[in-house]
Amino acid sequence: MTERQQKILSAIVEQYAEVASPVGSNLMAKLFNVSSATVRAEMAELEHMGYIMQPHTSAGRVPTDKGYRFYVNNLTEPASDLNKQLPRSEKALSIRVHQAGAPERTIRNAVDTLVELTHNLGLATISNQLYMSGLSNLFGQPEFINSVQVQQVAGLLDNLEPWLREAAPNEPLSVYIGQENPIGRSAGCTLIISRFRSPFSDRSYIGTLGPTRQSYRQVMNLVARAGRELEETLYA
Repeated sequence: MTERQQKILSAIVEQYAEVASPVGSNLMAKLFNVSSATVRAEMAELEHMGYIMQPHTSAGRVPTDKGYRFYVNNLTEPASDLNKQLPRSEKALSIRVHQAGAPERTIRNAVDTLVELTHNLGLATISNQLYMSGLSNLFGQPEFINSVQVQQVAGLLDNLEPWLREAAPNEPLSVYIGQENPIGRSAGCTLIISRFRSPFSDRSYIGTLGPTRQSYRQVMNLVARAGRELEETLYA
């Protein structure tokens, strides 16, 4: 993929997350100060490579799971960067986690704060249970007006706690996009989870579940921040 194609793909991912409608070549042409014909040619190549697709009812393009994966793998600001000043949202999360009190309340408070900040469903393991908050956020997204997709999401949620316990993802931050999800592969969801140590388990998890169309940079940073702050607070 050329550098310009990578920039166009990133712009499509970010624009689609913001406006929830397919992104057209005219907008890309304005953003990159090139002709619409040039953008159309680049978008056609991205589509041929499988990074974007054209919905039947629109002339615009949306990212595919492959496109989202490429975007996530090439984010230039890693979620583990602790040397820069915290964004306001991460600072708010940090403050609320440190104010919570008892371990269970601290974890619940972190989840509820993620729900407020990301508008996704928030979740965390507490002892042998999975705490979830923000179902109305998740099912309020335009992607989930289809009853079949809602059923797929429900199946994912029903089986998520035993899957986490069995699979025990070992990365500090794990991102499962669309078809990469172990359950509900057709639900059009992205699961972003951070592993952390807690008094309940050395493999506790906190994260969010939302549509594949989301602000990955922000959500990944917030989930990673939540895991770090919880571990620091619960073992202070």
